[in-house]
Amino acid sequence: MSNMFRTFVLMAVLTFLFVWAGGAIGGREGAVFAFVLAAAMNFFAYFFSDKMVLARYRAREATPQSEPRLYGIVSGLAERAGLPMPTVYVIPDRTPNAFATGRNPRHAAVAATEGILDMLDDDELAGVMAHELAHVKHRDILTGTIASTFAGAVAMLGRFAMYSGQGRRSGGNPLALMLAAIGAPIAAMIIRMTISRTREYAADEGGAEISGRPDGLADALIKISGAGKRGILKHLNTAHSHMFIVNPLSGARGMANLFASHPPMEERVRRLRAMKVTA
Repeated sequence: MSNMFRTFVLMAVLTFLFVWAGGAIGGREGAVFAFVLAAAMNFFAYFFSDKMVLARYRAREATPQSEPRLYGIVSGLAERAGLPMPTVYVIPDRTPNAFATGRNPRHAAVAATEGILDMLDDDELAGVMAHELAHVKHRDILTGTIASTFAGAVAMLGRFAMYSGQGRRSGGNPLALMLAAIGAPIAAMIIRMTISRTREYAADEGGAEISGRPDGLADALIKISGAGKRGILKHLNTAHSHMFIVNPLSGARGMANLFASHPPMEERVRRLRAMKVTA
């Protein structure tokens, strides 16, 4: 199953889960409310989430004069990928990491921490920024925002079901209400994290193709993940963990992998090492 098709299926299941939870709690009115709520939240996230994220991490815009190395690398990769030049930002943080944001390729931004700029050589940095540009090209920022919105809304409906007594007053099925209150939010979170992991694999592959150096990205991932275990980003909002190239929180093991926003690092590196891409 291709990454794109798998993402489509997961998004369809997440949407169905959201509407079903709304219906189980409030019948037809609950389903309508769920759609309206999702549309309003998605509209806000689509247009404003990038500005809020960049402001939270105190990101400053990079120019050819202030950051010639980073800006030059991103400019060359964007041209190679056939993308508009994104706005480039530097985050004043020694923890190495990077992310992309923005609602579409024409309104995209890529950000790298000061720590990652100091840690990586040019090939490794190009691999990281190509990974972020692959997210832009695939419109993963929008996909992730929508998935997060739906998962959060399902959790909201679950809390509503638990504390409002709506199902009891409406004579709803107690089992369906319990599933909507407890099972649906857990399932929604698992689906959201699965979507995130699927898109990370696709961005690794797409980034390797853009840069032409899969080993550079693999080496960068090893360095970043090793350094990340010694500290976390300042101002980190855990809801943003899925945005970063490497999970800014500690790695998950066993059943916790169901809720991990990133695939296992060993598997990401293995897939990149197996790629045969030439510049």
